[in-house]
Amino acid sequence: MTGIVAVARGESPVILAFPHSGTAMPPAIRERLNDNGRILSDTDWHLPRLYDGLLPEATTVRAEQHRYVIDLNRDPSGASLYPGQNTTALVPLTDFDNVAIWKAGAEPDADEIARRRAQYHAPYHAALEAEIARVKALRGIAVVYDCHSIRSHIPFLFEGRLPDLNIGTDMGRTCAAEIEAAAAMTVEAAPGFTSVLNGRFRGGWTTRHYGRPETGVHAIQMELAQATHLATETAPFGYDAERADRLRAVLRVVLERVETAALSLASQRTT
Repeated sequence: MTGIVAVARGESPVILAFPHSGTAMPPAIRERLNDNGRILSDTDWHLPRLYDGLLPEATTVRAEQHRYVIDLNRDPSGASLYPGQNTTALVPLTDFDNVAIWKAGAEPDADEIARRRAQYHAPYHAALEAEIARVKALRGIAVVYDCHSIRSHIPFLFEGRLPDLNIGTDMGRTCAAEIEAAAAMTVEAAPGFTSVLNGRFRGGWTTRHYGRPETGVHAIQMELAQATHLATETAPFGYDAERADRLRAVLRVVLERVETAALSLASQRTT
C-alpha cells in the first residue's frame, strides 16, 4: 500500500520485516511534533540499506511511516510488552529518553490513536500476514526475521551499554530451537561483537504475535546496537560503511543459517 508499506517478494522462507525504519509522516502530524520530536531520534536508521542483498531471495516488508505516527511493533490493544519496565506506547508520547515529543496540547487522544491504528497499523500487518501465508504455501515454512536497531546507551530503558546483537525469541517460544540456535551460535562466535539471547529485548509484539512454531510459522527479532553501523548515534545519524560492512558479514551468515535451518525443518515436516 503506497505510503504505508512497501513489499518486495522473494522465494526464501525468510521474511525481513522493517517496522521502524520509515521516516515519512503526514504534514498534519509532523507539525504537531515539538523540536525534540522532529529529530526522529528513535528511528531504526539505515536498516534496509544494512540488510540489502544479504539474502537475495528474502521477502521484505518495510513500513514507510515513522514510529511516532504509530508503533507497528506494539500490541494494538495498547498492552505493555514489558510490564513493570520502562517502554514507549502504541503511539509514543515521549522518546526513548522519556522526553516529550509533541507540542503541549497537541498530543494524540484515544480517538486519534484508534484512527491511526486502522490507517497504519492494520495495513502493515495485513501485508505481513499475506506474505507469511504466501511464503509458507511456497516453502512449507515461514520465518519472520524482525529487523530493529537502537542506541547503545539509553538509561531510561536499560542500564549500561547494550550488547551489539540482541536476539529475541520470547525465551524460545516463537521459533524452533534449530532456528534460534542458527542465529545465536553465529553471533556468539562473531569476533569483535558482543551478543545476548533473550536479554532486555526478547522479542516485540510482531515476534510474539506471529511466532507459532507448531504451525510452521517462526519469528525471531534482531535488535542491533546502532554503534555497530552508524557514524554517530545522534543527529545526523550517518551510515558508517566500514562499520556496517563488518556487521553485514555477520548478518549474512546469520540469515543464511536461519534459512538453512528453516528449509531443513520444512523437509522434515514433509517426510
